[in-house]
Amino acid sequence: MASARKTLFTGSLTFVVGLALWLFGLDEEIFVFTPSKIGVVLMVIGGVEALYGLYKVLRPGDARG
Repeated sequence: MASARKTLFTGSLTFVVGLALWLFGLDEEIFVFTPSKIGVVLMVIGGVEALYGLYKVLRPGDARG
């Protein structure tokens, strides 16, 4: 169960970091990338990871016995 909560936490944290980059990095450009675009990518990855962690937390017990 700890692994599922850890996945949920890291996904949520990644989503929040991506959201911060997207909100506050609109006017910036660092060499070849824009922080707002990196933020969108991090939000997608974090959202998928958080949903997977939520699935792992809420699923019924394993059939492994």
